[in-house]
Amino acid sequence: MAKGTGTYVYCVVAAPRAPRLSTVSRVPAGLPGAGRVRLLDLERGRYLVVADVPLARYGEAAIHRGLSDLEWVSRAAVAHEVVVESFIDATAVLPMKLLTIFNSDERALEHIRADRSRIDALVKRVANHYEWGVRVVLDRTRAAEAAVPARTRAAGASGVAYLSRKKAQRDASTELAERAREAVAALYDRLSAQSRVARRRAATELPAHGGPPLLDAAFLVPRSRSKTFRALAAREARALSRHGYGLTLTGPWPPYTFVQD
Repeated sequence: MAKGTGTYVYCVVAAPRAPRLSTVSRVPAGLPGAGRVRLLDLERGRYLVVADVPLARYGEAAIHRGLSDLEWVSRAAVAHEVVVESFIDATAVLPMKLLTIFNSDERALEHIRADRSRIDALVKRVANHYEWGVRVVLDRTRAAEAAVPARTRAAGASGVAYLSRKKAQRDASTELAERAREAVAALYDRLSAQSRVARRRAATELPAHGGPPLLDAAFLVPRSRSKTFRALAAREARALSRHGYGLTLTGPWPPYTFVQD
């Protein structure tokens, strides 16, 4: 390692043998200004994915300045994740936090080895699994219209008809939040049944169109069950769309959500 550089750690990889970087799916350059991606032997079947970084650019003071620049942070985060994701097909990949830097390879290895029991537990949890993300949003206008009886929407322009229509709309709006809670709870349960672990972030009960999601969840799914999980999500998306909901499935990803205690 050259003088004035540190060791940047992207992730821990578990694999029967060291990944050949020339054949790993398009291992990218990594963080701006970083050296080439390389491997450190942690122990049998465990490897650190690292790179040299100039401390003039990634030392404590430089990082402190960079964290106030959203574009700088975004570039670093994207570069970090792209490297991690290039190892997604290893037996297990444990992403490290953004900007995990040590003074030397030896210090990096020492730190990870001191955390061996936690690393082993995480590898056991996520080995041969992918993370999938599911977000559900609600077009409130479409959902409310779908809930109002067609005969009420088609009623004439009389005062009685107008009041009846307004009452139906109020009733539909009152019921919409409860139906939304029930819909996403049932969806979460069905998707969780195909997962080893699922985690759900808090969401507002009734967002406006384009607002916060009703459901924002991550699912740790065995790779052998990924096709089934995707098919289930697609069926659920079609069913929910008829009621004004939009479901987005993302992945597969390394288990970002499931390596955080």
